[in-house]
Amino acid sequence: MHMLYNSPSYIVVQFEVPVDTGVSEDAPQCLSRGGFEIVDKFARREIFIEGAMAQQFQEGVEALIGDREPSEDELDDFIERYANMGQQPVVMH
Repeated sequence: MHMLYNSPSYIVVQFEVPVDTGVSEDAPQCLSRGGFEIVDKFARREIFIEGAMAQQFQEGVEALIGDREPSEDELDDFIERYANMGQQPVVMH
């Protein structure tokens, strides 16, 4: 788990989970499964994206960053597109 982004509006955390390939323990485990958890702090809801949507999110962030440092507003505007799909309420324990 890696916190990638934390602004007053959003938190983005990346998860990488190794996949059991069923191959012997001596063989390298090169497959992984993961995704991104996006938390909307104001709406108090979150979404976990994986697969093709996670890949699209990652490519979009990489394109936005490119060879410059985007503003917090630019990053928040991009993240908002995904955060708006979140339906899971954030629950504190």
